[in-house]
Amino acid sequence: MSFFYHVGKYFLLLNRVFARPEKHSVYYKETLKEIQKQGIDSMGIVAIVSVFMGAVITIQTAYNIENPLLPTYLIGLGARDSIILEFSSTIVALILAGKIGSNIASEIGTMRVTEQIDALEIMGVNSASYLILPKIVASVIFAPFLTLLSMIVGITGGWLAGIAAGVVTTENYIYGIQYAFVPYYITYSVIKIVVFVFLITTISAFYGYYTSGGSLEVGKSSTKAVVRSSIFILLFNVILTQLLLS
Repeated sequence: MSFFYHVGKYFLLLNRVFARPEKHSVYYKETLKEIQKQGIDSMGIVAIVSVFMGAVITIQTAYNIENPLLPTYLIGLGARDSIILEFSSTIVALILAGKIGSNIASEIGTMRVTEQIDALEIMGVNSASYLILPKIVASVIFAPFLTLLSMIVGITGGWLAGIAAGVVTTENYIYGIQYAFVPYYITYSVIKIVVFVFLITTISAFYGYYTSGGSLEVGKSSTKAVVRSSIFILLFNVILTQLLLS
């Protein structure tokens, strides 16, 4: 019963979040701030993880197809499909769950325990919409760019690692990247990341918004937000893969 109670509470919060904004100009400014915090500030960690991710995938693929009957361009093909289909959406989402998810939960949770949210409610402000909606909009807008960045950097990192390790030539790697390319795979990955960041933002905001107690409870809410977000990312990864690729 506790599960259904929290699910109902979550959707009631979303109903308040997507209420009509009082002042669009204020929400616009807040959204720009969140794009900076959630999107631009996350580019560095996404790029670093992606380049090493691409390198590892390329080297592992090369050592797993050590067969003279298999052409080496399959290394580029395997790296491309692995990065585009799975790693650049799911792994990036898990990174964002830890980075922006904990930040959102702790930020809103601190405002709750210090009674700043109560002050907003007293002033007649829809605190749920004011605090959470700009975060959702910013994450949904910028997440596809992070995924595309991850794809480009990951494939480039795979090429650099393949050349450095001597397991594939540039010509074969590029041919493998281009071979039988399906543009829909990029659309599929973008759809997944949009769903994932929506889950991260709303779940983290939910735990932060309903925090009660003191600083210790803020930390607990932040931890719960990251764990729950990661679980739902993996769950919806299976669901979306079945729906979009079947």
